[in-house]
Amino acid sequence: MDIHLRLARWIRAHPRTVDACLALAIFVFLVLPFAAGGVQGVGMIVMVSAALVIALVWRRSRVILSAGIIAGISLLQLITGIEPVPAQFVILVTLYTLAAYGPRWASLGGLGLAIAGVAVGLVRYGELTGVSASDSILTTVPLFLILLFFVESLVLLAWTMGDLARSRRLTYQALEDRTRRLEVERQQERDLAAADERSHIAREMHDIVAHSLSVIITQADGARYASAQAPELAVQTLGTIADTGRGSLREMRRLLGVLRGDESASTRPLPTLDDIDALIQSVRRSGVRVACRRVGTPRRELPLGAELTAYRVIQESLTNVLKHAGADTTTEVALDYGPRGLTITVDDDGRGAAPDPTTAGAGQGITGMTERVRLYDGTVVAGPRTGGGYRVEAFIPYTQA
Repeated sequence: MDIHLRLARWIRAHPRTVDACLALAIFVFLVLPFAAGGVQGVGMIVMVSAALVIALVWRRSRVILSAGIIAGISLLQLITGIEPVPAQFVILVTLYTLAAYGPRWASLGGLGLAIAGVAVGLVRYGELTGVSASDSILTTVPLFLILLFFVESLVLLAWTMGDLARSRRLTYQALEDRTRRLEVERQQERDLAAADERSHIAREMHDIVAHSLSVIITQADGARYASAQAPELAVQTLGTIADTGRGSLREMRRLLGVLRGDESASTRPLPTLDDIDALIQSVRRSGVRVACRRVGTPRRELPLGAELTAYRVIQESLTNVLKHAGADTTTEVALDYGPRGLTITVDDDGRGAAPDPTTAGAGQGITGMTERVRLYDGTVVAGPRTGGGYRVEAFIPYTQA
C-alpha cells in the first residue's frame, strides 16, 4: 500500500515525465515496427506517426495545443488522402485527456469532432475495411454500420472514462480544499481560545499583583513610622516587604507575557489550594463521587498565581467529568508535592469521552489548562486511560524570583 501511494504521488507530481514515457512507449510499439519493416510509403507513415506521438508529451501541460496538433494532423490526412496509421490510437488518449483535464468546451468540442471524423474516415477509407464501391448495398451498409458502431463506441468510452476521471479529480480537490479550510478554522479557534484564556489570566494576575503592591505600600508606611519607636519591628516589616516584592516580581514577569483586554479587572476573591475541598464538595452535590488525597508537603511556597492555576486545572477537570464521564462515575484528585513541584492528577472511571477536536469550540478546556500551566513552566497531559476512564495530569514546578 505504501509503494502504491508513493507511486501515485510521484505520478501526480511528474505529469510531463509520465506523458513523455507514454509517448515513447507508443512510438516504440506502434511506429518503429513499420520503420523497420520496409513497407511501401514507410517515410510518410513514420513522419505522420511521429508527429501524432510527439504531441502527447504536452497532453496535460498544454492540453489545447496537444489536442489541436493531433486534430490538425488527422484532418490533414483526410484532406490529402494519407492513410490512417496505427499511431492514430493517440486520438483516444487525447479524447480522454480533454475530458479529464481540458475546459468543458474543449472536451465537448473534441468529442463532436472525433465522432464526425470517425464517420468521415470510415467513408473515406472504406476500402481499407473491406468495404468497396463494387459491393452491393445489402452487404456494404450492414458492415459499415457495424464498424461505425464499434469505432464510435471506443470514442465514447474514452471520453466517458476521461469525464469520470475529471469528476473524481474535482471531488478529490474539493475534499483537499475543505480539509485545509477546516484545519485553518481549527487553528483559528485554538488561537482565539488561547487569546481569551490569556485575557482571563491577565485579569486574575492583576488582582494578585494589586494585592501584593497594596501590602507593600501598607508595610512600608508602617515601617516608616515604626523606625523611630521600634527599630526591630521596622526590620521585620522590611523583611515582609522584601518577600512580598519577590512574589510580586514573579507574577509581573509572567504578566508581561500575557495579552490583556481592556475590561476592568475583577475584584472577586481568587481561589487557592485551600479552596479545593469546597470545590470537591460542590461537585459531590452534583452526584459524582470524588475523593481527594494529598501526598507530601510543599518544599517551597507556591506563588498565589500558581495556586490559582492549580485550582483552575482541578476545576476544569472536574467540569469535564460532569460533562463527559457519565453517571455513576468515581473520580480521584491527587495533589503530590514532590522535590521539584506540585503534580496534580485527576482520574475518573467514566466513559472517558474526550471532546472532539474537529467540532467548533472543542478542546478549549484543555487549551485553557495548557495556557495557564505554561505560564509557570509546567506541563499538562490529558487523554483516555488504559481500561477506560480519563486522566488529566499537570505538573507545576516550584519557581524562584
